[in-house]
Amino acid sequence: MVQEIPTPQEQPQETCTAHRGFVIGLPACDYPFERRFPLTPEAAGQLIERGFRVKMQENAAQCINYTDNSYMRVGVEIVSRDETLRSDIVIHLAPMTSRDVSRMRRGAMLLTLLKPSDQNREAVRELLNRHIISIAVDLIEDSRGCTPFADILAEIDGRASIAMASSLLADSTRGKGILLGGVAGIIPCETLIIGSGIAACAAARSAVGLGSTVRMYDNDVYSLRRAQQELGPWVITSTLHPHTLENALRSADVVVVTPTDEPFAVSREQTALMKRGVLSFDLASDTGAAFPGMLAVDLAGAFAVSNSASIRERVCFTHAGCAVARTAAMALSNTFLTLMNSIVSCEGVSNALKLLPGMQKATFTFFGRIVNPRIARAIGMRSVDISIYLTLS
Repeated sequence: MVQEIPTPQEQPQETCTAHRGFVIGLPACDYPFERRFPLTPEAAGQLIERGFRVKMQENAAQCINYTDNSYMRVGVEIVSRDETLRSDIVIHLAPMTSRDVSRMRRGAMLLTLLKPSDQNREAVRELLNRHIISIAVDLIEDSRGCTPFADILAEIDGRASIAMASSLLADSTRGKGILLGGVAGIIPCETLIIGSGIAACAAARSAVGLGSTVRMYDNDVYSLRRAQQELGPWVITSTLHPHTLENALRSADVVVVTPTDEPFAVSREQTALMKRGVLSFDLASDTGAAFPGMLAVDLAGAFAVSNSASIRERVCFTHAGCAVARTAAMALSNTFLTLMNSIVSCEGVSNALKLLPGMQKATFTFFGRIVNPRIARAIGMRSVDISIYLTLS
């Protein structure tokens, strides 16, 4: 009997093109007016699973109450600040200092928030000298023309302002010891909201849910109509008519100013009409410019409220979203995961800028040139259209 010998057969072999994974650096933010952090441990772990390396400065996530061990368990490397700054992609939400920029890798990418008024001239010049591609994530648009980073941060600002207002009003020592509303037989507090965008609707939804009477003012009637259709008849809407606005300011317990087409400010004369314990939130600027007659209290400070003047006086709170930094980190993590997937699918930053028009609009320095007019005006330089360089590259 002849023994049969197996004959080897050809089999398909899975192959892949080797490529270097991007290194993401997360330096600690020592900027005084920013407590938010870009990535939670869960999001960092997902990026590592997708081929990225993530390096974080020691104790960088303390601002959102996460320990270094939480990140190390998912594969994040805890390193020095210098090493995080030498990464391919550096995520730092606040404006960078010139010293930090000088330690970045030449030709790297910086993901940050725009904040033109806070940009340092020397830091921007250093970005240009080192040919850093700087992208303001709050300007990034998706395929539908929406700004996912800016929109989620605006929604958090609106929600946080009402949550803070409710807590401060209920404080029997520093506040009035009252609820916003919702109790039978007791007249609810009044909430006045300027603007009708995402932040305004988020604030209105929270205030209505707590039982407050809500009035929303804006000169954009179409935006007001959309807001009222979304929020229902429980929100009273009006244009910014001086007489009706003054009456609303007199009776309001909470005033929230959100971004509008034309910047809005409560004048000193209007401030004098307001109640003594009124709680005012400026979500339209970083400095409290919407309430020039009030003391500005920055909620980016961990102890801003406890160290501020008595809230029985008129004060203006800024950076409401920083008061809930961990929620902001969770929201930012979701959007950063989507952004990183887009960069990888385009096989690099330069290709991503060519293929994704929404990222082009968000770029403000590109290989030694300023390509954003707002940044150029802020530091006294000229800007150039980025499409010229993308066409030639």
